[in-house]
Amino acid sequence: MKINKIISFSMGALMLLFSGCEPIVDEELLINTANFTDVELVATQSAVGGNEITFEMNTSNVTGYWDYMIGKGLTDRVTVVFPVTGTFDFKYVGTLGAEFFEKVIPVEITKLDSPVALEWAALLGDDAVAGQTWVFDGTSGDNGLWWYMASGGPENDPVWDSVWWNAGGGGDAPSDVNGKMHFDLDGAANFTYYSDANSGTNELGTFVLDTDGMTLKINGSNILGSEEPRGNPGGSYTIISLTPDKMILFVPDNAGGTGWTWIFKPE
Repeated sequence: MKINKIISFSMGALMLLFSGCEPIVDEELLINTANFTDVELVATQSAVGGNEITFEMNTSNVTGYWDYMIGKGLTDRVTVVFPVTGTFDFKYVGTLGAEFFEKVIPVEITKLDSPVALEWAALLGDDAVAGQTWVFDGTSGDNGLWWYMASGGPENDPVWDSVWWNAGGGGDAPSDVNGKMHFDLDGAANFTYYSDANSGTNELGTFVLDTDGMTLKINGSNILGSEEPRGNPGGSYTIISLTPDKMILFVPDNAGGTGWTWIFKPE
């Protein structure tokens, strides 16, 4: 539960007629029009344990939106096909009038009876709440193809597997070659970056997986090997392939004027 107060101040005209006069202040406090405990959240699955869920907020005088981790519903009622199994806390964020609040409702999904994109399970692993960690599919100087310059840029056709320079496998690996990145749905679409897999130091962000457009967007952080000019400062990457054992990402036109390809594997 999270509640924050909202206060609105209306300032009247300030007139100093005599020395020592104080400003005239007209203070208007907002008031709650509903109680937090009365906010009713309902989640109805189309089948027992099914992944098609209708979320409803049934309390009057409350406004807000549903945050279901992989997207937002800007109405009090929204139907979602969730792409993975597990038990999740779905959130409603709203205002009671004078206070903002967050309230969650747990839902257990045991079967994917409505079709979903397979890339979600591939990215997150067997337990979407715990999530999955990804690392480079190779080591510096191993002659493998896992971080390399490819055809692209303003004057060339973007071809992810057309190798112009095998940077990582050739020994010119990125500074975070031994790092890792973690994806999970533990209350949000969480992304955690580690420049060194053995270090506790991390950088937190979020991710957006678009399986229709086949893009992966990182907010507040970036993927391994995103150093300039190879990566995309905006954190958006084309998904070439995303399977349980491999993730291939591509930028067709980076700051260096070429394409760049990343290949990762589960840790």
